[in-house]
Amino acid sequence: MSIADNLKHILATLPEYVTLVAVSKTKPAATILEAYDAGHKVFGENKVQELVEKYEQLPKDIEWHMIGHLQRNKVKYMAHFVHLIHGVDSFKTLKEINKQGAKHGRVIKCLLQARIAQEETKFGLTFEEIETILGSKEFQDLENIKIAGLMAMASFTDNEAQIRSEFSSLHSFYQKLNTQYPTLEVLSIGMSGDYQLALENGSTMIRVGSAIFGARNYN
Repeated sequence: MSIADNLKHILATLPEYVTLVAVSKTKPAATILEAYDAGHKVFGENKVQELVEKYEQLPKDIEWHMIGHLQRNKVKYMAHFVHLIHGVDSFKTLKEINKQGAKHGRVIKCLLQARIAQEETKFGLTFEEIETILGSKEFQDLENIKIAGLMAMASFTDNEAQIRSEFSSLHSFYQKLNTQYPTLEVLSIGMSGDYQLALENGSTMIRVGSAIFGARNYN
């Protein structure tokens, strides 16, 4: 199927309240334009340099999401345009995003990355660390960021029961947080291989690449 057909097929399976982030990392601008011309305007990149290059090349009404692990010294390059930063996993990074947001007169939306996977390689904050950050006076003084919700990646495994359990634990925590912080509106879980399980567990945003664009190209 074409990119347009893939998008149409996936969107037809999603509830209206779920945002589809088309993960365009490693894909050339021409390929992204195919999805754009099919009506899709929400794209995710995992490297700041690639994100900036594509922002400069492509239409300015695209909503760019930074979905990869973020180094603090790279925030300044995308602070003037990024729509949502997914993987914030430290308070120091939040402070840098706030600093760069202030420079550009913007409030930058962020998701705190929760660690739910059992793999050592996954980034993320514990549930306790997230509660500590949100409840701190220092966080509440940051005027140029908005925590829009949580993001996480499940373990890389074929064990659906484990993935479902990880997503379920995060959803329960998200619901608990939402009673204290009702402005939280995003639960970003689910990728090409597991987004159906994520939808069953309250996801409001999925990040899908290969199911839209085909196999990824690695240099």
